[in-house]
Amino acid sequence: MIPSFQLLFQNSDPNQSDAELYRKDLHLADLAEPLGFSAIWCVEHHFDAEYSMCPDNMQLLSYLAARTNSIELVPAAIILPWWTQPIRVAEKVAMLDILAGGRVRLGLGRGLSRMEYASLGMDMNEARERFDESAEMVLRALDTGVISGDGPLFPQPEATIAPAPPRGFRDRTVCIAMSPDSLDVAAELGAAMATFVQFPIEKHAPLIENYREAFRQKQGREAPAPTLTEFVYCSEDPEEAKQTATEYISRYFIQVMRHYEFGGTHFSGTAGYESYSAVAEIIRDAGQEASAAAYVDAQTWGTPEQIIEKVKARRAVIGDYHLNCAFTYAGLPHDKAEASMRLFAEKVIPALKEL
Repeated sequence: MIPSFQLLFQNSDPNQSDAELYRKDLHLADLAEPLGFSAIWCVEHHFDAEYSMCPDNMQLLSYLAARTNSIELVPAAIILPWWTQPIRVAEKVAMLDILAGGRVRLGLGRGLSRMEYASLGMDMNEARERFDESAEMVLRALDTGVISGDGPLFPQPEATIAPAPPRGFRDRTVCIAMSPDSLDVAAELGAAMATFVQFPIEKHAPLIENYREAFRQKQGREAPAPTLTEFVYCSEDPEEAKQTATEYISRYFIQVMRHYEFGGTHFSGTAGYESYSAVAEIIRDAGQEASAAAYVDAQTWGTPEQIIEKVKARRAVIGDYHLNCAFTYAGLPHDKAEASMRLFAEKVIPALKEL
């Protein structure tokens, strides 16, 4: 296992410009390859700088393609329902892969924020249909170099993708899968699953196994290892690690609650998102303070030795998985984030390579 590096672009400081936040996060991105991380992942989010701001992760990764040599680049995820023309996604992915010399892994998702859907002028109830129709069009276009579609949402006359994609993405696609519905979609597409850790790993295990079984049934082979995106803090001092992780990961959890409106009841009435209503109910019943504490405990932080043991414990429950590390979140000072990242690279990555 060689962990990857996750970019979020969260600006929690009202006295810091978004441009300055980008400069600092991109500095850490520049360190990912020389420090030995396997990939750089970048999410797509709109309209909320405090939570995450990267309206076009393909554009961002084209910048990093020119600054790196060998590290994998993962737009994870491109939120397909938010792109009104699948042809534009196929074109941008094909060009990004050429610029990166074939180092791109394609990440796809549906999106979970009602605010983002509303600001884009889209009905969240159509998310599943928009994703399903668009995903197959994009993947087929990247396989063949030609895109077309006769569906009701994305009618597309046949067109040639230029520059032509060098090769398809069927064997290098990942889907953000955080609900039973999304797991089935990932298995149907033959994609690897990725999820953000929210609970103790024992609660994630049934969903991961359900994905593996669905993948076997639909693809006739074993599923690739899942990716777990986690909030990481690494320090030689166990007490400092605990204090810092508790403070900043708790702040991130509060941002999640706000951005996705987990205190509300709208998920139960939104097509394709009904399963999230159970998560929202658990959070409401437990209360925000207890839920934040549980969220912190579920993440990967501590001394290098504690982190290695936590990874081993996860593997004992779910088997092989890929660790995707977020080092900057909720206003964690960048000097502390960089020190954490460097220590992790020095002492954790070599140990994980042997697992």
